[in-house]
Amino acid sequence: MRLIRPGSGTRRGRAARRLLTVLLVLAGAVSCANWDVLKPGSDDGQAPAGKARMGEARVGEAQGSEARAAAARKWGLDRVPLVAPPPPKDKPRLTTPEWADQGAGLIPAFTHVPTSEKIAFLTIDDGAAKDPRFLEMVRELKVPLSAFLTHESAAEDYGYFRDLHALGVSIHNHTVHHPQMTTLDADEQYSEICVQQSILQEEIGVRPDLFRPPYGDFDADTLAVAEECGARAAPLWHEEAFADRIDYGHDDQRFHPGDIILTHFNGPSAWGGTMTDMLRLVLNEVTEQGYALARLEDYV
Repeated sequence: MRLIRPGSGTRRGRAARRLLTVLLVLAGAVSCANWDVLKPGSDDGQAPAGKARMGEARVGEAQGSEARAAAARKWGLDRVPLVAPPPPKDKPRLTTPEWADQGAGLIPAFTHVPTSEKIAFLTIDDGAAKDPRFLEMVRELKVPLSAFLTHESAAEDYGYFRDLHALGVSIHNHTVHHPQMTTLDADEQYSEICVQQSILQEEIGVRPDLFRPPYGDFDADTLAVAEECGARAAPLWHEEAFADRIDYGHDDQRFHPGDIILTHFNGPSAWGGTMTDMLRLVLNEVTEQGYALARLEDYV
């Protein structure tokens, strides 16, 4: 997906904005699989509980443990994925790049996280493909990632994403209908962002605090409305991963520390490959370059 560099936007007044009626969504009583992993903590519903958080190096844990090696062999990886170092005590200050700046006082829209560590962050958008083997692969390899859901794509089976969330994957907002936000006025943007906040709170049990604008396209209204509805940052991306390739955002065609990787919940009809093909490729590439995947929410 080509990231659209936003033009200058005009912040519209919010005082006159009427409260929009939240969409009613049936919450299916879907039972999450009883997987042997730690579930998200109870503080905000997003952070995995205890010491065994995905992406966090555990004291005394050998990266080449038999279980990890067996999982890597099962899923056809070239080698055992590296484990990210412990996250910093204080989260880094996020900044919006000059080309994306929409003015002062807005939440940051960023393409990477400031760090010197060789880590990258995997983020998955939309929600169309719901591959059960992908859940199995994430669980067995303990892959840290974040999901940004669009209601019209995810609505067919939110139970799948409840299962993903139970693995420690944070669920965030990607609008109701996936529009190009700069074509909408402030009230329309409010409907797309804030209604999806309420849907995800109903369906997943958390109110997201990160928002990704579709196509990476946004203006000042987008960021102001997102903040009003509970978002504290708007992650963009540097790389995009597919089932058969990675499109790099740097001239050297390699990852840089703190890069955010975009991909999508897609399958053979869109990619000619599967979600597990995509994840295998990403893990092989980051490992070959000496990188580990880390959990975005530990840094943002």
